[in-house]
Amino acid sequence: MKKVFLLVSGCLLLVSSIVAQTVSQRLQKAFQQFEADSQLKHAISSLYVIDAKTGAVVFDKNSQIGLAPASTQKIITSVTAFELLGKEFRYKTILGYNGRIEDSILHGNIYILGSGDPTLGSWRWKSTADGTVIKKWISEFVKLKISYVDGRIVFSAPNFTHQSIPDGWIWQDIGNYYGAGTFFINWKENQYELHLSSENKIGGNVKIINNSWQTPQINELKAADKGTGDNAYIYFDKSVKGTIPMGEKKFIISGSSKQPYTELMNDLVSQTQGVIFFNDLKDDFTNEYIESLKQNHIFYTHFSPSLDSIIYWFNKKSINLYGEALIKTFAYEKQGFGSTDSGVAIVKKFWKEKGLDPDELNMADGSGLSPLNRVTTHAQVEILKYAKTKVWFQSFYNSLPIYNGMTMKSGTISDVKGFCGYHKAKDGREYIFSFLINNYSGRTASVVNKMYKVLDELK
Repeated sequence: MKKVFLLVSGCLLLVSSIVAQTVSQRLQKAFQQFEADSQLKHAISSLYVIDAKTGAVVFDKNSQIGLAPASTQKIITSVTAFELLGKEFRYKTILGYNGRIEDSILHGNIYILGSGDPTLGSWRWKSTADGTVIKKWISEFVKLKISYVDGRIVFSAPNFTHQSIPDGWIWQDIGNYYGAGTFFINWKENQYELHLSSENKIGGNVKIINNSWQTPQINELKAADKGTGDNAYIYFDKSVKGTIPMGEKKFIISGSSKQPYTELMNDLVSQTQGVIFFNDLKDDFTNEYIESLKQNHIFYTHFSPSLDSIIYWFNKKSINLYGEALIKTFAYEKQGFGSTDSGVAIVKKFWKEKGLDPDELNMADGSGLSPLNRVTTHAQVEILKYAKTKVWFQSFYNSLPIYNGMTMKSGTISDVKGFCGYHKAKDGREYIFSFLINNYSGRTASVVNKMYKVLDELK
């Protein structure tokens, strides 16, 4: 009986080996065809695939070469966040005051102390929506029987950098919603809308039909042919350039807010009229105000959704703001001062302790938007493999989008495309993979289809 068992076991191992070899051979052939394509003539590509159960390498090409990962870098930030902060971590925004309350008058200031919460005012949760947050805050003022503030609204950020944009982000990105910087106070995901109308002719003028303090002052937009989509870019110098389709009556694009706390202050004041009146308004960060926070009466603390919920939207919608907030949060929570550089150093140190060469994670930010980032497919796969062993893995897995019938995070910046994630084949074998390509030519959609063709060999 023992001999029969050993014989069967040996046969199963042989079959498994043959299947693995077949997958490797198919990938080898598909990848050679991929690299020979004219779009890849001046490009460099890397594909690394392992068996999810055994860790055995199924395919390896250039897995130790650092490449720009674009938004596939978000898996590194996500997994690190689960480990360093915990699945139940929540950001706090604290409301307090100093001075005294007499006859419904606050003789002092209202303080709003931020911790970098990227969800404050976000429409993605009912509890964080701008109207919900402000309504709750007003109710807390009312509980204190304050109807007049003989002072200021003061936003404060002890131990938090005022540099909102990571080094290395490009000029064309940072004026648009996906290039929004992160602050100690974030509001409505640091976005604002620009409503546009275009003449019904190619080359016609485009008008801005809504105005606010954030509206670009220089409008160089023109109308393009119908169906050309959104090719408009907002720049940080308060100009807007590019094209939108002709004949549009209300075409909406989104820009990044330079001062989200000012937007929050305006929203708060406009909705408290008739309930609370303010003598003066100011967003101030001087040491005097920060020091006086120690004297404040804290009367309300707003909590963000839990980290697993934040990670869900971070990956599903590839929200760069969330990644940059998380990177700063690592530093804020672990070292007492929130900054991008310190957060990146913490990420590299964490993975070094887990056995990864830190030089495989040459990171400049938390989202992958910077073209300065260079990571290896080997590092990404090792991090994905590590995640699979953790109790929070299902929350992370559920955050990954589905592309081409595969559970994987995508990434796109100029001439960069990537996919990394997990896939269970029809035969039951499970794979973990990372596939990056830099400096391809031609249309991204065409490259994506060719990458899918290679990845199809895992099905």
